Amino acid sequence: MERRDFIKFCAASAFAAPAVAADAQPRFYSRARLVDPKGAPLHAKAIPASTNLIFHYPFAATPCFLLNLGRPAKGSATLKTAAKETYEWKGGVGPGRSIVAYSAICAHKMSYPTRDISFISFRAEKSARNKLASVIHCCSEHSQYDPAEGAKVLAGPAPQPLAAILLEHDSATDEIHAVGTLGGEMFNEFFGKFEFRLAMEHGGAPRAAVSGSCVVESLDNYCRQQVKC
Repeated sequence: MERRDFIKFCAASAFAAPAVAADAQPRFYSRARLVDPKGAPLHAKAIPASTNLIFHYPFAATPCFLLNLGRPAKGSATLKTAAKETYEWKGGVGPGRSIVAYSAICAHKMSYPTRDISFISFRAEKSARNKLASVIHCCSEHSQYDPAEGAKVLAGPAPQPLAAILLEHDSATDEIHAVGTLGGEMFNEFFGKFEFRLAMEHGGAPRAAVSGSCVVESLDNYCRQQVKC
């Protein structure tokens, strides 16, 4: 979707009279290009399917998952935050509309990927504790989210979906930009609970706003240990 078309789309969504009132509006932050670890623009066609990728946005210490589902995401989904605000997620981006991004902060107790360990990640396959395939699963309390439908909660105690990261795809360059969030942000609670640890992990500036670019890397490279369940 071209930037001008994306802006028109968001404006139309904000002022149209939808069948379900949208209480939770998009929050726009600095536009940041997704780049690989060498700083080159990340192209949508180069994103491997069903692979955990991680970047930080809209702040230096707020992790996000970038996923290529390998199939088109659902065209739209009406979701609700823990505060009972409704919003409409509009699906994936990219040539196959299969690329999605979400906050990697679990909506239950805010488990998140660190350099040392991650209890939350995308799981393509079923397992003994994961009866559903192709879900984002947090092993802390077994909350499971469907990335193909706006990260809606499928199982476990999470009170709301993961916040979606709004993406723009430039069809001419095949580049992707992060531009904002949609849904129940948990950034204030996240910083309130983990700020000391986050400052140590991110050079003393965990609340620094991301601008310009976001480095995307595989969760395997970012994190030393992934807890599987």
